[in-house]
Amino acid sequence: MSTLTLIRHAQASFFADEYDQLSALGEKQAQMLGEFWTRQQWRIDEVYVGPRQRHQQTAAVVAASFRQAGLPFPEPVVLGELDEYDLSGILERMATSLALENKDFARLLERQRQGASNEEQARNFQLMFEPLMLHWQTAATDLEGVESWQAFQLRVQRGLQQMTDQPGRGRRVVGFTSGGFIGAAVQLVLDAPDRAALEINWRIRNAALTEFVFSRERLTLDAFNTITHLADPEMVTYR
Repeated sequence: MSTLTLIRHAQASFFADEYDQLSALGEKQAQMLGEFWTRQQWRIDEVYVGPRQRHQQTAAVVAASFRQAGLPFPEPVVLGELDEYDLSGILERMATSLALENKDFARLLERQRQGASNEEQARNFQLMFEPLMLHWQTAATDLEGVESWQAFQLRVQRGLQQMTDQPGRGRRVVGFTSGGFIGAAVQLVLDAPDRAALEINWRIRNAALTEFVFSRERLTLDAFNTITHLADPEMVTYR
């Protein structure tokens, strides 16, 4: 059997002008993952990374730990299918239209702009984001210019297939991606309802590992959202 390990990117710069960059804490999370793997003398056969800076920076920090330990780290292959759902399109276009239709959501949208602390801002954002994502997932019609849930789900299927279809047995494959991709991947593998993809996504920690075992005929979930490498509770984040 071969293994596919999906890594959610380390903490990005949430609420900063440029979100798609690792925070200082995120860099430390990625370093801890790299050091954890090198202590175990991990052999990696293939590495895939999503197109975002936060995906590639997480992989680069892990790779640096391997080089420092004198261990090989394969050249990452950029795989567009590993990208997150269309976050900017959903926020910029669907949130506005939903607020016009739904007064309760409009209040949540206004509230998410407020907050005296980062924690309060993050909490307000999540309260707004959950109904917005459910609206995106269950929309009867597609919004022009925004990747639909159905298109995203098909993209996740393609990504899983591309990472697992290469020849050979006993391969160890890793992919650096985002929580949305991992949530949809777990939902597909478990044949769970679509809503489960969102519920899974909310629980995935930064730099967490989700592992599958696979053969040419089968892909099976083996471990979900593990953070053994982040021993300090202060290193554990969701955004």
